[in-house]
Amino acid sequence: MKKTTVIYLVSVCWLVLVGVLSFFTLKREKQRNPFPIEYDYRMKGMDSLRLSVPVPDGVYEVQILLGHRKKAGMTTVRAESRRLFLENEYTAEGEYKGYRFCIHKRTPQINEQERVRLKKREYNKLNWNHTLDLEFAGANPQVARVIIRPAKNDVPVLFLCGNSTVVDQDNEPWGSWGQMIPRFFNHQLCVANFAESGESANTFIAAKRWKKILTMIKPGDYVLIEFGHNDQKQKGEGKGAYLSFWNSMKQMVDEARAAGATPILVTPTQRRSFGPDGKIQDTHLDFPQATRDLAAQESLALIDLHAMTRTLYEAFGEEASKCLFVHYPAGTWPGQTKDLADNTHFNPFGAYQVAKCVVEGLRQANVDLVQYLRDDVTTYHPAHPDDPSQFIWSPSEYIEIEKPDGN
Repeated sequence: MKKTTVIYLVSVCWLVLVGVLSFFTLKREKQRNPFPIEYDYRMKGMDSLRLSVPVPDGVYEVQILLGHRKKAGMTTVRAESRRLFLENEYTAEGEYKGYRFCIHKRTPQINEQERVRLKKREYNKLNWNHTLDLEFAGANPQVARVIIRPAKNDVPVLFLCGNSTVVDQDNEPWGSWGQMIPRFFNHQLCVANFAESGESANTFIAAKRWKKILTMIKPGDYVLIEFGHNDQKQKGEGKGAYLSFWNSMKQMVDEARAAGATPILVTPTQRRSFGPDGKIQDTHLDFPQATRDLAAQESLALIDLHAMTRTLYEAFGEEASKCLFVHYPAGTWPGQTKDLADNTHFNPFGAYQVAKCVVEGLRQANVDLVQYLRDDVTTYHPAHPDDPSQFIWSPSEYIEIEKPDGN
């Protein structure tokens, strides 16, 4: 065999070996660091309106391309427990539009010994599982591509602490302002909703929800804290707006500041409780005022949602204000055998209006996180709410008639 032939064969074998080793090296590296994760639907189309991707705790940037080369589309994107990110985005036939947003993912694990004490009804909640979950809804959803990767470490996070008026409600026909808020912010801010139905300020801490936040919070983050609905029901020694409630709220304020975050207090939403004069009657005792006093004492930004929702409800009037709440005659939803008449918990339209109040409250308080609002977010006044007949909401497939904890 000629020397040149031997050299050629050795070279070929060497190149093959290098190629094989490179392939397995890249494969191992991909297993260690699977990001970015990409799903391209442009060739085969969508086979599901949901996408579930296993990821560890953290903040993730989602890039999504909407559109179809042969079809017009109307697409809404929600994530985790029905957290709203994109709303009724229209794409013409052959048109593609790109969007970005950040999703906060967590599990109940705090450390090797401790976990958040979830309620039984939370065991299957998407917010607490090991996957990042996306839901595509709308009249004709068209998703061309999804890319998921860890967000930059300096992306500020807005943590939400609260009860059933704030929590991400998993099921129709319930809604909260906390799950609508992400729609109003761009990809440079991430919203992490830790609120849970039935919680008071002290039970939120006792369930180690606040401790979980402290393991994830960093300098430059923000914390919105709204309690009062369930706190006012606590009786006994040490309970009260200026006792247990005050101390628990101040603990969260102090520890958020110690972590380098900015706490913002929110007074509780009003209940739909009209008096004979057609005006809302206060039902929260002195808990809203205690929240205001704590904000003043600590020089904190305050969103007076108690006052803003009074204006909102009265703008509609006693009867028409039912459009904000879970008021539905029997048979409206599958399995609904009785009328639903809840004057505390919102439907998606009501939750959306209250979310607008929160955003406007952030503006009025001159909180610097308003720099992250999307370009299409305009000023809002609860005395002039949106027309409910113009509100388009694509219901999720998950429905539950049982009301959330708390009242």
